[in-house]
Amino acid sequence: MIEYLQTLDRHLLVAANTHHTRSLDAWMIFFSERLVWFPAYFVLLVILGYLYRRRAFLLLPLLGLSVALADIISSRFFKPYFARLRPCHDPQLSAVLNLANGCGGQFGFISSHAANAFSLAMFIALVLPRRFRLAKILLFLWASLVSYSRMYLAAHFPSDVLAGALLGSLLAWGSATLFKKGAEYWWPTVLA
Repeated sequence: MIEYLQTLDRHLLVAANTHHTRSLDAWMIFFSERLVWFPAYFVLLVILGYLYRRRAFLLLPLLGLSVALADIISSRFFKPYFARLRPCHDPQLSAVLNLANGCGGQFGFISSHAANAFSLAMFIALVLPRRFRLAKILLFLWASLVSYSRMYLAAHFPSDVLAGALLGSLLAWGSATLFKKGAEYWWPTVLA
């Protein structure tokens, strides 16, 4: 069963990686580049601060904690512990992969990009009121594109991305639960 899953993982990676064009390469590099997103993160934090006012003093640190834990756990625990080579470093795959961008570190399980993006998207989706449905959809679309870009660029296997998305989502759920309990305790009449 494990061999079948590893074979499936490799086939899905090759399928995601083999349809390259210059414009698609540029978009995938854009979605994968962390520094590109800092202005959007800043705007998002300002909007959350405006929407949540006093509660933002609890919400923003818990959001930061969720993303920071996703990053630390994925890169400092999982990657060295499992020591699974990234596809672009795998000698059996590197000959057939199209490497449009740099490869990154040696190990890839689990994807920090996916963990961070899904942590942010899930946390905000869980705390925002229902009327922000479109914003929630856009956040998950963004997290999915970031995650797909990692496979397209041969930086991660699909299972790396899936595990990262799961880790980020679980951490976001825990942080969002803490926010809701804290908000109920300190500001019981202003919950959205």
